[in-house]
Amino acid sequence: MDDKIARLAEMLRESSNIVFFGGAGVSTASNIPDFRSAGGIFSQKLKTHLTPEQLVSHTFYVRYPEEFYDFYKSHLLYPLAKPNDCHIALAKLEDMGKLKAVVTQNIDGLHQAAGSRTVYELHGSVLRNYCTECGQFYPMEYVHDAKGVPFCEKCGGRIKPDVVLYEEGLDQKIITGAVRAIEAADMLIIGGTSLVVYPAAGLINYFRGRHLVLINKSVTPADSEAELVINDDIAWVMKKSVDVLAE
Repeated sequence: MDDKIARLAEMLRESSNIVFFGGAGVSTASNIPDFRSAGGIFSQKLKTHLTPEQLVSHTFYVRYPEEFYDFYKSHLLYPLAKPNDCHIALAKLEDMGKLKAVVTQNIDGLHQAAGSRTVYELHGSVLRNYCTECGQFYPMEYVHDAKGVPFCEKCGGRIKPDVVLYEEGLDQKIITGAVRAIEAADMLIIGGTSLVVYPAAGLINYFRGRHLVLINKSVTPADSEAELVINDDIAWVMKKSVDVLAE
């Protein structure tokens, strides 16, 4: 493993336009469970006949708002979560002038909390919520603390999280920004994602740079395309490699 950390640090040293593309595994060290691993949300036995995908779908949000918010608050909001070593390492890489963008499938806002400035949130953020009638903004705390469905104090309209629910399309401006960043990168690090959720997983196809690195505890469909594959905890790997780079 030391050899792989050294190789990753050397790639970081050689690169000046790095993009990081991450998934749910990036935030597990912050005690936010991922959706698809053996211990993830999707594997839990829910006291309902509906799947988690259905519970966070646009249809369910519209038809059954009480049940939607019951699941949303208990399974997708983690107000006490803090950035872990991966988030912090990426922010350091950006401060060094090497990391140009983070593209994330996560909705927790932890990259920004760690100090990252250029972050493309493919699936939105739980930190942003808005009234569907008048557009008034509300923070996560307002939604988290509301009893049942959160409503706007200004007009009484229902408040919706600024997250991409199942059946909803991704924000085209965010997609365009992420694609441009990946196309311009000389190094792409993919971490904490199984690369099975599309269209997000398809962004790897826009990379034409020199170094492609995959860091994930389990294998991914793109392992054979990568120059370096590390099957280990991404928080530990990123911290160690950036520490070596800074020496």
